[in-house]
Amino acid sequence: MLVGVPKEIKNQESRVGLTPASVKELTLRGHAVLVQQNAGAAIGLTDALYAAAGATIVDSAREIFERADMIVKVKEPQPQECAMLRPDQILYTYLHLAPDPEQTKALVKSGAVCIAYETITGPHGGLPLLAPMSEVAGRMAVQAGAAHLEKSKGGMGLLLGGVPGVAPGHVAIIGAGVVGTNALQIAVGMGARVTVLDKNVERLRQLDLVFGNRVQTMYSNAHTIEEAVLDADLVIGGVLVPGAAAPKLVTRAMVAQMKQGAVVVDVAIDQGGCFETSHPTTHEQPTFVIDGVVHYCVANMPGAVARTSTFALNNATITHAVALADKGWRGALAANPHLKNGLNVCQGKVTYEAVARDLGYDFVPPETLLS
Repeated sequence: MLVGVPKEIKNQESRVGLTPASVKELTLRGHAVLVQQNAGAAIGLTDALYAAAGATIVDSAREIFERADMIVKVKEPQPQECAMLRPDQILYTYLHLAPDPEQTKALVKSGAVCIAYETITGPHGGLPLLAPMSEVAGRMAVQAGAAHLEKSKGGMGLLLGGVPGVAPGHVAIIGAGVVGTNALQIAVGMGARVTVLDKNVERLRQLDLVFGNRVQTMYSNAHTIEEAVLDADLVIGGVLVPGAAAPKLVTRAMVAQMKQGAVVVDVAIDQGGCFETSHPTTHEQPTFVIDGVVHYCVANMPGAVARTSTFALNNATITHAVALADKGWRGALAANPHLKNGLNVCQGKVTYEAVARDLGYDFVPPETLLS
């Protein structure tokens, strides 16, 4: 198979779909790889490293889209990239379609086979291709929140960990999954007072066993969320419904009652956000203020630490990339039900139920397209 790796073009996005090591995994199996010039240069992955791994360096994304059987990316294709996709070409990347009707429409129109990292499941549960970026984003969320609590960045002028004689800040974390757990580790390490909310009592029990009285665990409902949000200096939203739009758990009314200069970090913004007041921002302009509350809603947070993120992501994605190249999309999906769960759009049909439901498409089961 001919695999193509274009340079990412989303705002401030320096990650790259394949590392040189991943390219070598493919070329050693007899596949050819095209890499766009300088695709990984911003994070020290030079064209020379890719060439040494067996890749062919090409000048333009257009050439890659025209020639490659499979496109491997990191972020969702931008409109100009969607326009270059062709029927039956494999697109393997993050998509986050539920809150993005325009991208969904473009992918349906393309006829391409679109496999989303974020809905591929694992044999032991969970979302293993989303997990590494959720780990990064969860850890970054506390860093970003702590920085924006500084007065110069619009916050209330609070040092999150406090100092002797002065109380630390209060961090409320909504969701105890991968994002929430990683945010919790960093917040506790910084000395903050931490409350974590989730509907999974068994998960809260596990966190209590690990962290004990260093954190407060709360069952998540409308009352406890409001109580925690109104008391918090930093609120981190890390809830996820796989493939679907994130639930709006923090209302505009709650935000209006929060402390002046408090900060919210909406890690769920890729799926539409879990704060009613959220809208996507960029690394160049990461925040906005509503009712005196600083909102940090960067839609590609791990892009800020692109080198770490690229290697962590490739650790999770390369196995399926090899399977798709070796077997073709039909063979790979038929052989692996977890990879099949990643099929979101295929040959003009929406094949992921939550996306179809949220955006008003007819749902077509993937199995019907594999024969």
